[in-house]
Amino acid sequence: MCWSRALVTGSVLLLVQLLCSEAVPISMDKTKVKEPEKQPEEPPASVDTGLHYDRYLREVIDFLEKDQHFREKLHNTDMEDIKQGKLAKELDFVSHHVRTKLDELKRQEVNRLRTLIKAKQDIEGGNDIALDHQALLKQFEYLNHMNPHTFEVDDLDRLIKSATKDLENYDKERHEEFKRYEMMKEHDRREHLKTLDEEERKKEEEHYEEMRKKHADHPKVNHPGSQNQLKEVWEEADGLDPEDFDPKTFFNLHDTNGDGFFDEQELEALFTKELEKIYDPTNEEDDMVEMEEERLRMREHVMNEVDSNKDRLVSLDEFLVATKKKEFLEPDSWETLEQNQAYTDEEMREFEEHLAQQEQDLNQKAVDLQKQRDELERQQEQLNAQKIELQQAVEHMERLKSQKVEPPPEVHVEGNAIPEIHPVDNQLHPEQEAEPQGHQPAPQDTPQEHHEQQHQDLAQQGLPQTHQDLPPGHQEAAQGQHNLP
Repeated sequence: MCWSRALVTGSVLLLVQLLCSEAVPISMDKTKVKEPEKQPEEPPASVDTGLHYDRYLREVIDFLEKDQHFREKLHNTDMEDIKQGKLAKELDFVSHHVRTKLDELKRQEVNRLRTLIKAKQDIEGGNDIALDHQALLKQFEYLNHMNPHTFEVDDLDRLIKSATKDLENYDKERHEEFKRYEMMKEHDRREHLKTLDEEERKKEEEHYEEMRKKHADHPKVNHPGSQNQLKEVWEEADGLDPEDFDPKTFFNLHDTNGDGFFDEQELEALFTKELEKIYDPTNEEDDMVEMEEERLRMREHVMNEVDSNKDRLVSLDEFLVATKKKEFLEPDSWETLEQNQAYTDEEMREFEEHLAQQEQDLNQKAVDLQKQRDELERQQEQLNAQKIELQQAVEHMERLKSQKVEPPPEVHVEGNAIPEIHPVDNQLHPEQEAEPQGHQPAPQDTPQEHHEQQHQDLAQQGLPQTHQDLPPGHQEAAQGQHNLP
């Protein structure tokens, strides 16, 4: 579909031309142009625009394209009106079926964004933090997050403006990315040289200069989009006589999807022959990343020279106008990447300072993390030691508990009573003796004090105090009485 194809190539501003233009019929001499082999028609391959909302953008356009009223308005709307949002207002007049489908697409997109936000939170370890989806959705400017249920005029206006802005910044971001790539490659080379001794460093430098010269030694590169460059494609790729070069025929042959425009991919395909002069994937000196950057530089240059309405497409009319310019007939020489260093010396210096600062920060973080690790290990050792002490204490208490013996029952003697003794000759019966009057042991007396008091009382009464004081016959009887259980 024409409009979809426009977005595939990176623009939403080509709506009028893409929907309403047809390829201009070209009169061709069939004796000079080889008939291409007929192959079953297949839909053109979908090329991602690079936008994170690419799928949503495509689906919205596909359904808007199905509405006849919207298509008619596109035919009468110029690019400036589209940029200013006048086209978006026509959304109010599209069919109910299309609006319903757009509502569904928006709800799906909002759910997708919420899922992405939640996944990012999970990765960053914030599972316990409540998410404010409304606040986070503000960063996605291509839809109205305050109304997540219906697709309105504001949504279409936002989508067009966001896609336009994002796609216009694509080339700028790509250049910056390539510049960083080149500076990092040079930085790594310099760092490698520092690891070598003087002799090895000299050999490495000589090899580097040799590869640079070898890479620069290639056939002349034609100016992209010039007559010489296109004639070479006409002759080598199309197999036609360069003397019979015809711009209309050339355009028709290389408008591969037949929509009446050269999109970015179709333009880049025209530069393959030129790139093969400079780059060979089998050569050590040729960098394929640089080859793709060279291809994009060529496409960007032709777009700037030929794409007069800046819609990122080259129409047949724009192409024919360009073939009449002096730049097409007598172009300047084309300077390749090796003649145009991607960065300045100052940028390289700042880049290396930035890398050095990053390395310093990382080293400091590594030191801090090591300190934290050492502290955690120390704390762990303390905990392990405490755990062992507690285990030993518990084991000791268990042993004491298992070895504990019940003490024998205590014998309490009242007053001056003498333990009952059964002598052999029955001469002594302490329980029959009269207890002295007026003597009661104090309640607070200890057993030792009580025992001593008994001895004193016995002594006063002229009674024996110990077994040894008893007569010989009575000592044995007393000893036997003492041993009774």
